[in-house]
Amino acid sequence: MQHAGGTPLPPPHGPVPGHGAAMTPHPGPGHPIPPHQHQQQPQAAPPAPGWPPLPAAPPHGAPTAPPPAEATGHIQLPPGAPVALPSPPAGASAPDAAHAAVAVLLIGPAGAGKTSVARHWADTRRVPTAHISLDDVREWVRSGFADPRSGWNDHSEAQYRLARRTCGFAARNFLANGISCILDDAVFPDRPVIGLGGWKRHVGPGLLPIVLLPGLEIVLERNARRTGNRRLSDEEVARIHGRMAGWYGSGLPIIDNSAHDVPTTARLLDDVVARSIASPPSW
Repeated sequence: MQHAGGTPLPPPHGPVPGHGAAMTPHPGPGHPIPPHQHQQQPQAAPPAPGWPPLPAAPPHGAPTAPPPAEATGHIQLPPGAPVALPSPPAGASAPDAAHAAVAVLLIGPAGAGKTSVARHWADTRRVPTAHISLDDVREWVRSGFADPRSGWNDHSEAQYRLARRTCGFAARNFLANGISCILDDAVFPDRPVIGLGGWKRHVGPGLLPIVLLPGLEIVLERNARRTGNRRLSDEEVARIHGRMAGWYGSGLPIIDNSAHDVPTTARLLDDVVARSIASPPSW
């Protein structure tokens, strides 16, 4: 046999039937196998050049150690327990929010700039940080997507809860592997069980909720630049913004980014995260 270009194939390694050493015939029925063939064991092929030798196989019947329960390969899976509150370094005068491994929940109405600020904050941190957007996860559903413009009903609430649970598992998974994360969601203060309480159940008390709440005029202007199902009517935006005002007096830190651009707001977020690590908010 030859290659397509006409070059003969290289000879195979080892003896070839009909060349060199003769093949050992297989005994037919009723013919016992010679004793020396009972003890003969196949020889393992030598490793290819440049590859480390393969580890020796365990003896037949020897018990093998089960894989770690919390790992698949080298990826650490999140523990079953919720994420604990981050602890400031021992002896440190002030927590370093730029290096701490944290999970932040950025809350705000549509048009507050949550996604832009969260993405910029994750991009510019000095430690690995992931951005998890609940709206993005909700839109994983293609056929049968519960469009938020159609109103809130059992169908949209079921998809919201599923997306939030998925985001919570992703956040715990990232933190278990040393990667911080920032999540964003429009959580309403008047529905604590569905909103903030759900995030606490799925991520844990270590989650740091921070509210991003600019003025209504700014929110309406930003919403007007949106496209697709992310753009809401002015009436809906005003209604959501009014409900978000309930976060004042809740004890959660609030950033009014009406007069700030995205980089400035991200720096303010760093300051708030540092204070939240030093003195976690009650929620």
